[in-house]
Amino acid sequence: MPDTTPTTHRFPCGTCGSDLRFDPASAQLVCDHCGNTEPVGGTAGPFAVVAELDFQQALSASLPQAETQETRVQSCPNCGAQFELSGDTHAAECPFCATPVVTDTGIQRQIKPRGLLPFALDQTRARAAMTDWLGSLWFAPNGLTEYARKGRAMDGIYVPYWTFDAQTDSAYAGQRGTYYYTTHTVMRDGKPQTVQQRHTRWRSVSGRVARFFDDLLVLASHSLPKQYTDGLEPWDLSELAPYQPQYLAGFLAEGYQVELQDGFTEARAYMDRMILRDVKFDIGGDEQMVSDVQTRVSDVTFKHILLPVWMAAYKYNGQTYRFVINGRTGRVQGERPYSKWKIAFAVLLGLVLALTVGYFYAQNQ
Repeated sequence: MPDTTPTTHRFPCGTCGSDLRFDPASAQLVCDHCGNTEPVGGTAGPFAVVAELDFQQALSASLPQAETQETRVQSCPNCGAQFELSGDTHAAECPFCATPVVTDTGIQRQIKPRGLLPFALDQTRARAAMTDWLGSLWFAPNGLTEYARKGRAMDGIYVPYWTFDAQTDSAYAGQRGTYYYTTHTVMRDGKPQTVQQRHTRWRSVSGRVARFFDDLLVLASHSLPKQYTDGLEPWDLSELAPYQPQYLAGFLAEGYQVELQDGFTEARAYMDRMILRDVKFDIGGDEQMVSDVQTRVSDVTFKHILLPVWMAAYKYNGQTYRFVINGRTGRVQGERPYSKWKIAFAVLLGLVLALTVGYFYAQNQ
């Protein structure tokens, strides 16, 4: 019988035996107990090629067993987030909504990550980026900004994504519109005036366009609003490192919730939009009407990758605020908090200024 026990990775310090963690600043494993540092293990360099997997093979559940793994995943009862916990952890707070959760030790088989972008920002720099962002929001409550600056530790989370490569070849039919003008004389204010009127001449066209899609990125999680994660882009995918568990030491890793087929459906919708743009460009002219596009998609490959995000979820005055920071660039996205007092003050100030201007205007008449 195969062993279904999920693998727990521990990296003991070679000097004192305490757990090592990955340090973004030095890109090494460090021991917070004795200060010892060790390089990330493995022979693959950080810019080694991250191999693709065959999409059809994955759909037919015929990937090699080495490409899948058993993981112990906790589902948050409030927001539905799924994240992995270390083997000796049985209680935690959800990093996505700050809800206390107790683990159910559920086991899932998932496709292994093929690559990741290691964290480049440590917690101190991530918190500074978030407080700077909050400070730039004039209507944010001062209390929330101060609470976030001094609040609990942020969570570094590796968020799951799919990437897809595909070759497409599309046959299209449509019409090309070309503008032409006719001259007319019209009467305006009792005077004749020459004007030009625009018309469109249409002719039927057909043709083919081809495009190769490389590393089309699709979020494989439902834990955060998509506008937040989209706002963290761009990601430097050219610097993907082959997956090594040492990079996860000291961080959380979210399990994917979007299955591979559903991820490709989203990718295909993006492909279709890009192909339509290519078709219109190929038709040319001044206007285009596309009546039919038939696309053949081939050589589809994919990767399951992890991207680094610093997460802060704060409950402030009964309201949950979530912020996400790109763990490579420091770009911040999140719920924009508003202070009713600041808004009221701004409205009052505006009224005072308007009355003042009105008074001086009346005095000078």
